[in-house]
Amino acid sequence: MPMPPVLRALVRSTPTVAPVPHRALVSITGSQAAEFLNGLTAASVPGHPHSHFYSAFLHAQGRVLHDIFIYSHTTSTGRSGYLIEYDARPSEAPPMIPMLKRYVLRSKVKIQDVTEEYDVWAAWGSDKEKEWETHRRWDFARSGVIEPVWNREDEWPWGSTPGVLRDRRAVGMGHRLLVRKGDRPQEASTHDIASVDDYLLHRILLGVPEGVDDIPPMQAFPMDSNMDIMGGLDFRKGCYVGQELTVRTYHTGQLRKRILPIVIHNTSLADMEKLPDGLPTLPPQLEIRPQAVQTGADSAPRPRARGTGRLLSSSRGVGLALLRLEQVEAVEQGRARFSLTNADGQEWGVSPYWPDWWPQTPPEAESGEVSH
Repeated sequence: MPMPPVLRALVRSTPTVAPVPHRALVSITGSQAAEFLNGLTAASVPGHPHSHFYSAFLHAQGRVLHDIFIYSHTTSTGRSGYLIEYDARPSEAPPMIPMLKRYVLRSKVKIQDVTEEYDVWAAWGSDKEKEWETHRRWDFARSGVIEPVWNREDEWPWGSTPGVLRDRRAVGMGHRLLVRKGDRPQEASTHDIASVDDYLLHRILLGVPEGVDDIPPMQAFPMDSNMDIMGGLDFRKGCYVGQELTVRTYHTGQLRKRILPIVIHNTSLADMEKLPDGLPTLPPQLEIRPQAVQTGADSAPRPRARGTGRLLSSSRGVGLALLRLEQVEAVEQGRARFSLTNADGQEWGVSPYWPDWWPQTPPEAESGEVSH
């Protein structure tokens, strides 16, 4: 199921910059800052001191507390450290700074809230991105986990320019920019200035979950939330909080869910030639129910009746949803369909699709590195 043609018109193809809302930043400095973070993040802290990266803080039982971007940073006094960017909206996760301080113990680090010093922006669609957004290679595990394989001879994939992070979660995401509070990024002079909603639509179309609506703290598992594919996990690093279940799933488990982009449409609109008018605002966590479709092949296996998907972020008739893979397969084969019901009792059809950049597993490959 590739992206439906009706959605192509929603894709912004011109250089664009937009603010990213609800973001907070914490500064970590000190002689043991890298060692401290490496014991907490689900990805390895880069060995090069000026490299950015994307990862998560996990609960001891392996669920996500915060999906995070970490920027290498040098303070005004010349001290090296890191800036942690995360979703600041209230959630079930413990507040960030008290959580970090709980793990300090005797580590020589200083933790400080610097949210009032920075705004976060996203920029995409520039020709400059083509210089580093090379074709992706993937490693496929038997459990269903998929990891990007970066060429060690190339530049660090997430970049090292101060305040500019290459967003490698998906092909086409662009850059993430830290800008002094109240200022606009330099790109504002050469890019279209878009809205918060335009950024939301941009990442939904590319199938990129972010923040508490898409990766609910204390509930979401990192691989169900595509954090393996987005480059936020390292299954070979040493001990960190939440490692045991994460690594066990990689080696002996089986992924049964993924977050996919969806089209929300009238239930009678089978061909989806246009998006519906008057689509209401849909809150996150609405149930997405599978329904079997009667076919001539009565002996064909049917998707499990138990278990439902969940709507996450949505905008302008598209959204992200956490879905069972066996049910997605049944929809692809015409044996089932998805639907949801809003607060007014109106039923809407739901059709998932695979983003253009999504890694395609070769049929003969059970595991091992594969180019895509």
